[in-house]
Amino acid sequence: MTTSPEQPSAAGDDPLLAYRDPAFLDSEAARPIRIISEYLAPLDAFRRECVSDTIVFFGSARIAPEGPMGRYYAEARELARLVTEWSQSLKSPGHRYIVCSGGGPGIMEAANRGARDAGGRTIGLNIGLPHEQRPNPYITPELSFEFHYFFMRKLWFAHLARAMVVFPGGFGTLDETFEMLTLSQTRKLDRSLPVLLYGSSYWKELIQFEALVRHGMIDRSDLDLFVFVDEPREALDVLRQRLGEEKKPPAPAFADSTTPESPVPKPPRGPRR
Repeated sequence: MTTSPEQPSAAGDDPLLAYRDPAFLDSEAARPIRIISEYLAPLDAFRRECVSDTIVFFGSARIAPEGPMGRYYAEARELARLVTEWSQSLKSPGHRYIVCSGGGPGIMEAANRGARDAGGRTIGLNIGLPHEQRPNPYITPELSFEFHYFFMRKLWFAHLARAMVVFPGGFGTLDETFEMLTLSQTRKLDRSLPVLLYGSSYWKELIQFEALVRHGMIDRSDLDLFVFVDEPREALDVLRQRLGEEKKPPAPAFADSTTPESPVPKPPRGPRR
């Protein structure tokens, strides 16, 4: 039965509010809304949970405790435990330097697990991938996030990070590491960011850093952006030395301008009349 122009439509046919319309929110037109949601939702959660600085752990999702590189799983877990215990000992409001990972398995799981071993909170920034990476069970539920956009996930790694520990990994780990090194090199962060490359033999075999200097691709001073470490206690000592135990600073800002402001030019005068 068709409805004539004179007949009112049924209540169920009333149009949905745009922000409650799933078809619209999943559409190409609403992509900017989905992007901004992956900024605002974590922002709200971190403010609510009083999280303003983290130590980020990067590393392969493929490293298993019983695998050929299983020592790195054990050592990432141990380092995360040590970092969390140190954080809990600091005399400041709340717990500082919360361990943050990409939320998946492997080194990410080891980091979250180590923080949980110490009774601390821990963050997971998971992302949906074709092989269906799932959040590991050691993440604090209130600090577990799911991302669709890689660049929004990277923003949250960078925004709160006070230091970064990079365990052996593949394409994803390299991508995240060089993104952060580039932000430091170009001074797009408003604070220094210590980067610890864990497993010196792996990193020196994988990347010829001296060759980058020799070919003029980076300055020698850029090698000071990172340090090699090989043991959990050594890594903790470096973090404590670089970060110190100062009073809790304000939350970092996004990409503060490093270009001095120039005077606004005055508009040219018109012809006198």
